[in-house]
Amino acid sequence: MSIISGKNILLGITGGIAAYKTASLVRLFIKAGAHVKVVMTPSAKDFITPLTLSTLSKNAVHSSFTNEDDDNAIWNNHVDLGLWADYFVIAPATANTMSKMANGVCDNILLATYLSAKCPVYFAPAMDLDMYKHASTINSFEKLKAFGNVMIPAASGELASGLVGEGRMAEPKDIVSFIEKDILNKLPLRGKKVLITAGPTYEAIDPVRFIGNHSSGKMGFEIAKAAANLGANVVLVSGPTHQKVNHSLIKVIPVVSAQNMYDAVHEYYNTTDVAILSAAVADFTPKEVASQKIKKKDKTLTLELTKTKDILASLGAAKKHQFLVGFALETNNELENAKGKLKRKNLNLIVLNSLNDKGAGFKTDTNKVTFIDNKDNITEFELKSKTEVALDLLNEIVKKIDA
Repeated sequence: MSIISGKNILLGITGGIAAYKTASLVRLFIKAGAHVKVVMTPSAKDFITPLTLSTLSKNAVHSSFTNEDDDNAIWNNHVDLGLWADYFVIAPATANTMSKMANGVCDNILLATYLSAKCPVYFAPAMDLDMYKHASTINSFEKLKAFGNVMIPAASGELASGLVGEGRMAEPKDIVSFIEKDILNKLPLRGKKVLITAGPTYEAIDPVRFIGNHSSGKMGFEIAKAAANLGANVVLVSGPTHQKVNHSLIKVIPVVSAQNMYDAVHEYYNTTDVAILSAAVADFTPKEVASQKIKKKDKTLTLELTKTKDILASLGAAKKHQFLVGFALETNNELENAKGKLKRKNLNLIVLNSLNDKGAGFKTDTNKVTFIDNKDNITEFELKSKTEVALDLLNEIVKKIDA
């Protein structure tokens, strides 16, 4: 999955011949999983039609402040467009539009949206060779970059004038690749290795039956997605679950038993920067596993259980540079028990949730948590979706490892 999957991309198109390439650019953004809206300068419509772009983007295309063909004209709100966007990509960016951007000129809806945007802005210049090298154009480049905008360098090749040289807009696939790499390189967990456990474990009684619990794995999978979206390389060790994830930065290691999970976690722990153990691991496992299905001969069945290895405690004991996070699901004396677990298992942070809180715990889409760190700082949260909880947790970890 691309890093721009699920993101809102506003594509600004200006009046240059390279505008014809934006149909392919829209398709590539959509293929990467992004949501796309298009805003155009009036002259851009001479090179590609709004109908083409609206069909590809599945959204209305804006080229003026009102819908000119509508008797009941509705104002197209440039502020809303700017706030909607996670990223604003201006391609092609002509010398004329860049000069206006650099000097605060606001004479069309694209420029008004640019001045309203709160998100990162990328611009892909496209013009003839001499225009590209002119001192005024170079000045526009420098001013735009000084404002925090990111320039996607033009390529060299045959230009519309027939000249060969620099000034050709980067190809659509290269624009998408450039943006993806730039976003990744700026993410706070870029280059970090994060190890996450999720789901239940199943402890076999015989070839048919097992001891398990009600964990769905949703919390762990949401944490994995949040970590990957912040640039981390994630190893997700998961017990049996129906949860799915498709992300280029997440490697899923499926396991079944507590011993399987212990082995997998220790295989990756030494090279891990952050370990987050959210799995609901069985505390006990049958001492003997029957090789054949146990027949229902008696009214009762006695199982002798033995303790499983404590994965979290073993990681705390082996901890060197790692930032270690555990979870505590409690039903009584919640805060006291969580603090005891934090200290006992040598954790940096523990996430406490209680089965007494409505909407928290297993098989829900929500959770209500409290963070406790090893300096006794306590942060309580209201009931939130597990997606939001995962982001809160990752943001807390980023703050602490950067401190």
